[in-house]
Amino acid sequence: MSQTSYLVGLIGSGIGPSLSPVLHEREADRLGLRCLYRLIDLDTLGVAPEAVGDLVRAARDVGFDGLNITHPCKQLVIGHLDDLTPQAAALGAVNTVVFEDGRAIGHNTDVTGFAASFARGLPDVSLERVVQLGAGGAGAAVAHAVLTLGAGHVTVVDALPDRAARLAAALRRHFGTGRAAAAAPDALAGLLARADGVVHATPTGMAAHPGLPFPVRLLRPGLWVAEVVYRPLETELVRAARAVGCAVLDGGGMAAFQAADAFRLFTGREPDPARMLADIAEPAGSPVPAAENA
Repeated sequence: MSQTSYLVGLIGSGIGPSLSPVLHEREADRLGLRCLYRLIDLDTLGVAPEAVGDLVRAARDVGFDGLNITHPCKQLVIGHLDDLTPQAAALGAVNTVVFEDGRAIGHNTDVTGFAASFARGLPDVSLERVVQLGAGGAGAAVAHAVLTLGAGHVTVVDALPDRAARLAAALRRHFGTGRAAAAAPDALAGLLARADGVVHATPTGMAAHPGLPFPVRLLRPGLWVAEVVYRPLETELVRAARAVGCAVLDGGGMAAFQAADAFRLFTGREPDPARMLADIAEPAGSPVPAAENA
């Protein structure tokens, strides 16, 4: 008889507000499956991000079917896995681990999740010049997604210049010379003045990291804004961008589509991303806007 019960979880920091348990458990119920989704919060456990390897091994040993991995462990976890899919290896970041025959296999569903959300929510925007804030695990994924969608050039800005430079170099190797560059945060004002859009891929705006990633004065009508943070669904950046008149993509779509892809990997069953997108909106108390032009 095929498997009908699954034990999965999420490793990360400050993940108490995560909707991953809701997304996976509800979709499993609708498909006649049983899914237990557990949060493994580094802050609650009082351990450093470097403990991710021990946590992955412990989850495998006690019978988990898989794990999602989030900030700040998407890159750290790689050294503790048995194998990576080609996409995860190219990105240097993992957000999904599947246990197969005692082996831990790293995947990345952030790329496909962000690409699906962007194509749905901002289908007609210009991608000639894109600025991205954040070069961590999520940043690597969304930069690949944006270039795959046809962006002409992506400039990566990160508080850690070396990390931005490494990501830009990896993007050039994968997509070609001239498609990506790195810049320091003090160049952001000039970059945004010339950009078609900005992708925000840092933890700023999360429930545990409130605030804005850059001053509101750098926003302007005609600049589209894509957010990766989804909890809260309306981050300070999303709210400010709408008020200015930007076309806005919140982080809900990426969360739903990447979760659907992870669910498929965990269970081998086909989820309904539209239902999971509705599940993102319900706990937030308001509909999920695909994109808005205020």
